[in-house]
Amino acid sequence: MRDHLKPSAGQPPAVPEQRRPPPRDRLDEPPRLAERLAYLDGAARRINSSLDLPGTLRNLGRVLVPTLADAVVVQLRDPLPNVETDPGRPEALRVHHTHGTRLGRRTGLRPVAAGGPLAHALRHRLPDGPLVLGTAGAGAHRALLTELLGARSLGRLSAGTALLALPLHGRKTALGMLLLIRRPGKEGTTPFDAADTATATHLATQAGLAVDTALRYTREWEIADRLQRSMLPAHLPQPHGVRLAHRYLPGERGAQVGGDWYDSVPLPGNRVALIVGDVMGHSLTSAAVMGQLRTTAQTLAGLDLPPHEVLYHLDEQAQRLGREQHLATCVYAVYDPIANRVVVANAGHVPPVLVQPGGRSELLDLPPGAPIGVGGVDFTSVALPAPPGSALLLFTDGLVETRRRPLGTGLELLRSRLATAHLHSPEHLCQEALRILPPGDRGDDIALLAASFDGIPADDVAYWYLQPRHETPGRARRLAAHALRRWGLEPLIENTELMVSELVTNAIQHATRPVTLRLVRTSLLRCEVGDDNAALPRSRRAGPDEERGRGLQIVSRCADRWGATRLGTGKVVWFEQRLPGVIPARPF
Repeated sequence: MRDHLKPSAGQPPAVPEQRRPPPRDRLDEPPRLAERLAYLDGAARRINSSLDLPGTLRNLGRVLVPTLADAVVVQLRDPLPNVETDPGRPEALRVHHTHGTRLGRRTGLRPVAAGGPLAHALRHRLPDGPLVLGTAGAGAHRALLTELLGARSLGRLSAGTALLALPLHGRKTALGMLLLIRRPGKEGTTPFDAADTATATHLATQAGLAVDTALRYTREWEIADRLQRSMLPAHLPQPHGVRLAHRYLPGERGAQVGGDWYDSVPLPGNRVALIVGDVMGHSLTSAAVMGQLRTTAQTLAGLDLPPHEVLYHLDEQAQRLGREQHLATCVYAVYDPIANRVVVANAGHVPPVLVQPGGRSELLDLPPGAPIGVGGVDFTSVALPAPPGSALLLFTDGLVETRRRPLGTGLELLRSRLATAHLHSPEHLCQEALRILPPGDRGDDIALLAASFDGIPADDVAYWYLQPRHETPGRARRLAAHALRRWGLEPLIENTELMVSELVTNAIQHATRPVTLRLVRTSLLRCEVGDDNAALPRSRRAGPDEERGRGLQIVSRCADRWGATRLGTGKVVWFEQRLPGVIPARPF
């Protein structure tokens, strides 16, 4: 061990600048022994300070160079094994890290021959001993080094170079080899003596366990990351009147998975719910809670509750998830492309950014609310105009808050960035938002949901209130036919009249208030019939003598798609037909 290492009390040893120790005769003197023990303690703590494999290997190189060696090469088995099981003997090694040399960087895979010297070295935890090239006894180790590095790489080393090869073992299997190199100097090379070899062997043991831990953590991180991604929507619906885009960026490799999520749920009346949330904390539990809250939010959205009511029920759900308190922030918005407005409620989340058609952007001034899971807090819905050409960006705090940038600064930076950008699509909106991220300064995951509002022109919508009377189905047929003639959709009149008549007939049998009839023309024709009875109709096969039960069978055969949605005040039954000569967009 080189003599210049003088660690401070209670701290890891500093990296020394002197590269050659003065000669010494007795390494076991008490001052030298205390120095070595202090070095081993600090080196072990530094090697085990990272759960990331590249970080672990970098720390290993820094504690070995230049204290014990001039250069280090770390080769691990390829492919990297599942260390939770016994993967068998290594079949090949690959260079994963070098420090102080480029030796072995271009050697690619090094096969491990069964029964060869490298396989023998990997089986044994103790090294065969150091080697000085060009000296007596070098041939005993040359076969091992040739298999480890290749004859060409080995030939590049000058005579007098001292080498020490050490196996790296995990808890269940051999993981690779650690090679320490000392180059010859003006006074010659100081070989690895017995004390140096023992020190290096101890650190190789520590390094093997640290690599094993890093591989286990990486595997757990990948499983948790896949779990989190599987609970996020792979594709968003694309309802008429709005274009949507999303981004999800996981945190740094060394960070645990978080609970950020985004979602979009189509609602009756061509409306759409936009949701972004963030479960506090970073763990597999956070990801699991996120999945439960997202599922609950989808269910509540399907009930067509106001945004503040959705947050209220999410808050109740979070309090029932277990003994531990699970907190989450969330923004829930509902966009109506016919009314050209958006209704938003906030539960302790960062405010969305609304971009106006002229380019002006603003952080929405919403009642902040308390995070979901606190309990006993009221939420408030705010209605805002959302004219065609405007856009809304919902995001989690990982976008605007970093280690070196406070939240307020990040929010203002995002607002000004979106104000100066020429936004043409929601994809462009996401790209511009991510440009504010500084390189290499992100530990939290990020979820983005961008919505560009196009709206649906009033001329493409027909809406009526109909009293629940016996003559109402006939009136509904005439109104629908008149609207289709105005839109030039005469080929659809016959089928539409038939289906409207059946749905309105069913509605007035149970309704106590006026029935609603809405026709919307986009890339397809959508018809919605609403009433104040919450019972959803079910299609069933009617018997030959039954008069009831045939209406939904007719709708099912005549429409391209149909369905029913329960609302807070009743239900809506709808059907869709493609327009003549128009290929409809992907259904949502």
